Amino acid sequence: MARVVSGSEILLESLKRQKVDVFFGLPGGAVLPLYDALYSAGIRHLLVRHEQAAAFAADGYARVMGKPGVCLGTSGPGATNLITGLTSAMMDSIPIVALTGQVPAALIGKDGFQEADTIGISLPSTKQSFAVRKAADIPRIIDRAFRSAVSGRPGPVLIDLPKNVLMDMAEPVYPATMGVTAPERKREFGDADIERAADMILESRRAVLYVGGGLVASDAWKELRELAEITHIPVTTTLMGLGAFPSHHPLSLGMLGMHGSYATNMSICNSDLLVALGARFDDRVTGRLNGFATGAKKIQFDVDPSEVNKNVRGDLSVVGDAREALVALIDVLKSRKTTPTPERRRWMQRIESWRGEHPLTYDRYANAVKPQMVIEAVAQRAADDAIISVDVGQHQMWTAQFYNFKQPRTWLSSSGLGSMGYGFPAAMGAQMAFPDRQVIAFVGDGGFQMTLNDLATVVQYRVPVKIVIINNRALGMVRQWQEIFFEKRYCDINLDFAPDFVKLAEAYGIEGARVEHRTDVPDAIEDFLSDREPRLLDVWVDPTENVYPIVPPGAALSEMVVEPPRVQVEEEALDDLWAV
Repeated sequence: MARVVSGSEILLESLKRQKVDVFFGLPGGAVLPLYDALYSAGIRHLLVRHEQAAAFAADGYARVMGKPGVCLGTSGPGATNLITGLTSAMMDSIPIVALTGQVPAALIGKDGFQEADTIGISLPSTKQSFAVRKAADIPRIIDRAFRSAVSGRPGPVLIDLPKNVLMDMAEPVYPATMGVTAPERKREFGDADIERAADMILESRRAVLYVGGGLVASDAWKELRELAEITHIPVTTTLMGLGAFPSHHPLSLGMLGMHGSYATNMSICNSDLLVALGARFDDRVTGRLNGFATGAKKIQFDVDPSEVNKNVRGDLSVVGDAREALVALIDVLKSRKTTPTPERRRWMQRIESWRGEHPLTYDRYANAVKPQMVIEAVAQRAADDAIISVDVGQHQMWTAQFYNFKQPRTWLSSSGLGSMGYGFPAAMGAQMAFPDRQVIAFVGDGGFQMTLNDLATVVQYRVPVKIVIINNRALGMVRQWQEIFFEKRYCDINLDFAPDFVKLAEAYGIEGARVEHRTDVPDAIEDFLSDREPRLLDVWVDPTENVYPIVPPGAALSEMVVEPPRVQVEEEALDDLWAV
């Protein structure tokens, strides 16, 4: 017979049975019973300095591990501070289990101190939200929450725990299934769908495999590579799909969409078949819908039937787990003895000619430090399995363009929500998942100021995250849009009054360095990556550099602007810019 224990002890034992080895949180009154039990529970907890960082850290952990990350906030503001991170995870289909404290059940609805309607607030930002009413229910709800987070289309789940539930005594019964978190995904496609997909692929001459984060979530990268190689079809990825296909592979086209390369976007515009694998045809990929891949038939593989025909109408949908569907498709193609055709070789030659016309590049001879140069230099010196995390903005796009990803689950980006402040805490979570791997956060000077207080966390727990600040002294992407689309009416984008990041890092006990000259970049990065301690590198880059290519709002992919206008920028104009 199980002994009678508190709800807090039941919760921690349930987490252990789910194989949770670390979670991220911040204590408060409503969850103090849980922290009291945590004192001797033998499960690791990282004290963050803001609950938003806890959610982002759980997100980073989940992306690299492929299993739920766990975060915790107390009632009221603790719970609401998690919402941005949960919304980001919801948009990107990342499995998180968020635990929130709540006022005692007798006070719910009576505006008690630090009460918030956490269930109501969280519903649009989660797959499911559970309100626990009895301590004995905790194991069952934890089991359901972890299963829900990874099953079907993955996403965040929230469990709201009143203080009295954490204190109540109960005799727990743990489901035998706890810890078995294999995703449950319905198969809605049939053999006829796979046969038809194979027919469409074999009939095409200018096909493209368009790959999103859903393929990463299903661990189907080996099948993707096999499919590409047996059919000789090139592969483009969304921002979420980076790492699913090796960047150096001859069939790799890199990223498509608003900041995709000229060759990639032209291949989409001229394709006759687009095979979407775990991708949802979002607006940053398609540009103007009536100009997107107009000559191509479209096959959509997706686990979520609500995504089918939502943005772009397809010719065939295959609803189910991407890996299961690809295994079936490859078997059919192999049975037909698929070989690369002359048309497919000519298609790749045409794509190579587009690459030659407008390659992804930048001014490699400029006196100023170019951000693309910094990213390339880090990529050349980082380990093959290094995990790269980014904030949102120009540096995010440059990293997507110029960092060569060799392995899956090495790319962390708040892609759908686009939340600034994501990069550093997500890297912290990834580092806790893989303590012995390199984890590098590329952050902007704007986004970093939103979560830099967690420098204290990496020092306290000796988390050896490497932080590269791409410092252009501005909200760079906002400045770029004001320059291009708002006739250079620069308004409130100046970040010249940021702290001295090197001194700030040193104040926290972290070694920092600043780079202002291009000749110093290689040695600085070599030193920066040389040890297993948290480090910060503040790189002052050219503040006038913009991200190209760019597909303007409302334009089609074929209407991308591939390079900036060739005009001389006067020094006095720069002075005016930074005087804003």
